[in-house]
Amino acid sequence: MDDLVSIITPSYNTGKYIAETIESVLAQSHSIWEMIIVDDGSTDDTDSVVKRYLSDKRIRYIKNDKNSGAAAARNLALREAKGKWIAFLDSDDVWMPDKLEKQIGFMKKGGHHFSYTYYEEIDENSHPLGVTVKGPKRVTEHDMYNYCWPGCLTVMYDAEYIGLIQIENIKKNHDYAMWLKVCKTADCYLLDEVLARYRRGRQGGISTQKTVTLIKWHYRLFRICDGRNVVSAVFHTLRNLIFGAFKKIKYVKG
Repeated sequence: MDDLVSIITPSYNTGKYIAETIESVLAQSHSIWEMIIVDDGSTDDTDSVVKRYLSDKRIRYIKNDKNSGAAAARNLALREAKGKWIAFLDSDDVWMPDKLEKQIGFMKKGGHHFSYTYYEEIDENSHPLGVTVKGPKRVTEHDMYNYCWPGCLTVMYDAEYIGLIQIENIKKNHDYAMWLKVCKTADCYLLDEVLARYRRGRQGGISTQKTVTLIKWHYRLFRICDGRNVVSAVFHTLRNLIFGAFKKIKYVKG
């Protein structure tokens, strides 16, 4: 169906948050969706929380016996997806009720195949942190190599136009690896409204990782996923550091 959205949701030990995530999908004004939750071997109560929602047949639940990583979980969900539109929502983040409706309308009206939106940050207890993350109006392939501008929880793309996206099974930056692939086919356009909430500071989340570790994962992204040689991978990593500082100055408000 032209309006079916496949929502890609990897989960791992987010039993404390995933109910709020699912509720934000159930509250969407656009009701033609399937939510594909791939649990990556959680050891907390994620399983029992998700099962409370499985009476809604739009929610599909796949449980891995062992932890394989979020990239593998996303790849699996993407292979299972049936929708024209692909959207991403991690299992501790939430959407505004009109997120899907507004984004599909924006893409159809503009003839866009790849888009993202503003988002705001919340803490572990869902309290707003007063921070809004914005971005450029249009992100080309060149721009995407400068920095990962879209927040994963805000992205939507046209699967009929883009095709199936699969990435290398790296531990971090797998969303960035996806956007680098998608941007080879379509530019990414900004819908300049806050339509999602990103949970910052959760133990084990990427926002709690040390800067040096993040730099290493950026290098591995360009070296392993993008197939760059050592010199090129180092160059693109340094390029990302510069534009990351630029993003904080220009596009992070709070």
